Amino acid sequence: MPLLKLLVAAAIAVLATPLVTFAQTQNWPTRPVKFIVPFGPGAGADIGGRLFAEKLTQKWGQPVIIENKPGGDSIVAIQSFLSANDDHVLLFGPSGNFTVHPFNYSKLSYNPADLVPIARASNTLIAAAVKADAPYNNVKEFTEAVRANPGKFNYGAVPGITEFIFWGYSYHEKLDILQVPYRDINVAPVDLGEGRIQAVMASYAIVQPQINAGRIKLFVVNNKTRIAPAPDMPTAREQGYPTLEMEGLVGLFGLKSMSDELKEKIAADFRAVAADGSIAERLKATGQAINIGGPKEFVESIDEQRRTVAATAKAIDYKPKN
Repeated sequence: MPLLKLLVAAAIAVLATPLVTFAQTQNWPTRPVKFIVPFGPGAGADIGGRLFAEKLTQKWGQPVIIENKPGGDSIVAIQSFLSANDDHVLLFGPSGNFTVHPFNYSKLSYNPADLVPIARASNTLIAAAVKADAPYNNVKEFTEAVRANPGKFNYGAVPGITEFIFWGYSYHEKLDILQVPYRDINVAPVDLGEGRIQAVMASYAIVQPQINAGRIKLFVVNNKTRIAPAPDMPTAREQGYPTLEMEGLVGLFGLKSMSDELKEKIAADFRAVAADGSIAERLKATGQAINIGGPKEFVESIDEQRRTVAATAKAIDYKPKN
């Protein structure tokens, strides 16, 4: 009889577990939620995080707090998020900041598999520019100019995945072009306008001020689709240079212990608060485009990003920094 009671109790526990999970999912959040952002206030991801946080606070009935943790190549924010070990503490930011970590560092202080994509929120608009009076207006003309003048062209690029994309393009096209390292990439468009470098690849928000001032011009959009601020500028793929294609993925990440049901609920809530278009409209001014996606879509986008970085790292025999 004790054995029978034990089996019955075990069966009841197994049957009740989905109900408990469902109840927990439906009731989440039960207290304030924190979005950790790996940049300081005013960065594109910070602004995006705050726009979603404002709307989600209303929908969830709980405060959504932004905590900025800049520095350390985003590792400071990642470690803070993981050490909290709390399903009410999430990471909001671009995946490109850490898809390159396994290639940049031989030893990492965290396991990338512990960062689980929950909801894709937006795309950072990426573009490449040259000096306004440069005699080339597209990738083909730029590539031919660099090839005809080996070692005489240099460029600036945002550290991380943007570098890898440009390295992949340079390797594929067999270009001898030098990268100029920048502590602050915002200086690069100014140097470009003054003729100190010959190209910049960065977010549109970074190059926009110098474009508006008439000092530099775009020659390609790196996103998969054309961008609203420059609708007439073809993408890299449209121009026949898919190695220059890059999606600046921004979204929300959680712990691997989070249930699939909860991930789907949060992603659905992201979609719901973005439905009225107000977030999309406000993101435009920061060089971002709304691009809501659930866990599966976000995972697939990031996996594609990782494959591109891995292929480039292998092709150029890239060695980790440490």
